[in-house]
Amino acid sequence: MTTLKHAMSHHLLLTNIAKHITLTSEESAFFVSLLSEKSLTKGAYLLREGQICRHQSFVAKGCLKTFYMNENGSEHIIDFLIESWWADDLYSLFTQTEATYNIQAIEDTDVLQISRDNLEQLYKKIPKFERFFRILFQNAYVAQREQINANLSTDAEERYRLFLRKKPYAETRFPQKDIASYLGITPQFFSAMKKKMRRVNVD
Repeated sequence: MTTLKHAMSHHLLLTNIAKHITLTSEESAFFVSLLSEKSLTKGAYLLREGQICRHQSFVAKGCLKTFYMNENGSEHIIDFLIESWWADDLYSLFTQTEATYNIQAIEDTDVLQISRDNLEQLYKKIPKFERFFRILFQNAYVAQREQINANLSTDAEERYRLFLRKKPYAETRFPQKDIASYLGITPQFFSAMKKKMRRVNVD
């Protein structure tokens, strides 16, 4: 990162944190001192299945997808992660066992990372960060449950509408095949479904 880019990334992260907890300038400086930076080109992996997740990563710029490979060798996308989102495999991070997910950049991406060890150091030095990350983990759990419920109780068209409501930028940032994978349908079915939805909207 350049110096300006570096400062902008830290500002974005601190603004995100300020939504939930208030930090002094000294606490902010200590937190920033624990961070490392990583840049990924489009297609590069932040985490591969089988590796151990050792960091929590804040997306400062760009976009990633979290996915696993099914028994047929096809991608099944769990989520998309853009600026101000966090990227990790929480189970692997907490248990230090092999990750079951892949996290891959679909745009050139910059992340700020805090290691598991530094996270523990942060909790001891500034306990209020435990509240911040607890909120993050709770939100991640709720979002996961909502997605599972939607997959079980709605058809593909409704899942797509819900998806666009939550991520209105999706059509311009995510590849169509990746959106289809997230919805659990083939790219061909997705294309036909969109045409049908457009015809209904016109009529």
